[in-house]
Amino acid sequence: MKRASHGKRGKTQSADRKTRLPVSQPAELMPFLIASLPQRSRNNIKSLLARGQVSIAGQIVKQFNHPLEPGQEVVVDASPVWGKEVGPGLKVLFEDQYLLVVDKPAGLLTIASDTEKERTAYHQLMDYVREKNPAHRIFIVHRLDRDTSGVMVFAKQEEVKRQFQDSWKELMTERSYIAVVEGSMAGEGDTIHSWLLETKTKHMYSGTTPGDGLEAITHYRVLQSSPQFSLLAIHLETGRKNQIRVHMHDIGHPIVGDKKYGARDNPLRRLALHARVLAFRHPVSGETMRFETEIPKSFLALLRQPAR
Repeated sequence: MKRASHGKRGKTQSADRKTRLPVSQPAELMPFLIASLPQRSRNNIKSLLARGQVSIAGQIVKQFNHPLEPGQEVVVDASPVWGKEVGPGLKVLFEDQYLLVVDKPAGLLTIASDTEKERTAYHQLMDYVREKNPAHRIFIVHRLDRDTSGVMVFAKQEEVKRQFQDSWKELMTERSYIAVVEGSMAGEGDTIHSWLLETKTKHMYSGTTPGDGLEAITHYRVLQSSPQFSLLAIHLETGRKNQIRVHMHDIGHPIVGDKKYGARDNPLRRLALHARVLAFRHPVSGETMRFETEIPKSFLALLRQPAR
């Protein structure tokens, strides 16, 4: 299984994805790459050149018409490009011709609302892909709340978006979150199982009748506790709207900063919820991919606060 992870210092750890192409006769770089990499589209090869992922004798080459001589070796490094910031706090963790995986900051909408049209992850990523080609687009696969940070995947082709959404349960292998909740939690963890309903005002809640609403299953594990707060690792078995927030409220430990679902205070000026791990099978290549980000330092700092 090939894995890619965002390590503690932001370094890339991935399988070697370098392709080494020996040059046997004089040629220009772009036609040579097109002939040598028939599985890649012309636009994809242009993107590899633009991102500096093609080198000769250890030197990055971006010119399409760079002359090649017999005996040289062209190295194409298709490893993920990590940590490129494409908007304030919005980082690209992985990109290929089908997908964009990003780390979204808290405070940024996924897509436009009635009151905010431009400061969204969608708008910033659309600008990013159109820098390379004005015809390029991105497509929403799933969403995170404005004040939730963490890993998200976007499609770069409409058909890939449909594949993801039509086969979501089969393709997704792990969705894990980190949260800080109010209060000190006893025990190692538990599972919360309910059926979620939505009011006319868009407020989610757990119904009292099994089967009445959308089934929601949340597993959580207690990582650290203090007299005031608990740090949880949360794994979703189902992915319903506001599921984690409702379930934490249900057990009397609302997420820090979540006044909508019962939190008393907002010391971080954000929701203390972070999508830490996203793992899935690539809808085109079938490769298993796993992306893991750091626990926000502000979350850990809350656990070190003296008791009030």
